[in-house]
Amino acid sequence: MIELLKKYKSIILYIIFGVATTLVNYVVFHLLYNVLWQQQRSLTANAAAFAAAVIFAFVVNKLFVFESRAWNADTLKREIPSFLAGRIGSFGIEEAGLFLAEKVFKLGGVVAITVGGTELDWITVIKVALAFVVVALNYVFCKLFVFKK
Repeated sequence: MIELLKKYKSIILYIIFGVATTLVNYVVFHLLYNVLWQQQRSLTANAAAFAAAVIFAFVVNKLFVFESRAWNADTLKREIPSFLAGRIGSFGIEEAGLFLAEKVFKLGGVVAITVGGTELDWITVIKVALAFVVVALNYVFCKLFVFKK
């Protein structure tokens, strides 16, 4: 069991911190989209949530998941732009999905499901589905390009 944990340590930690990053993203998105802007401007709320989540994700992925302990200028000049490039790419995928849902299919504010008495609109449901795609893409990109050993 210990050997399995060691073997899959980065994946396990990525999932744990991925959940934490997703929570940062969703809390900021919810506060902006549902509270402040009352279900208006989903793309702007998503952009702000993305920025908060990326900062959090860079730090925890660097330190805990991929154990890149170097904070010198040369390392950061390589890691930060490549991390941002990967996140911007996956953000584009998420924005495209939300754009299609809200602007093309006109699903903004339309209730999709009710969970525990809480109504979730299609934008929220689609954002959750897109999160699975984004997490997988981000892990692969970080492993292969950003924090490669």
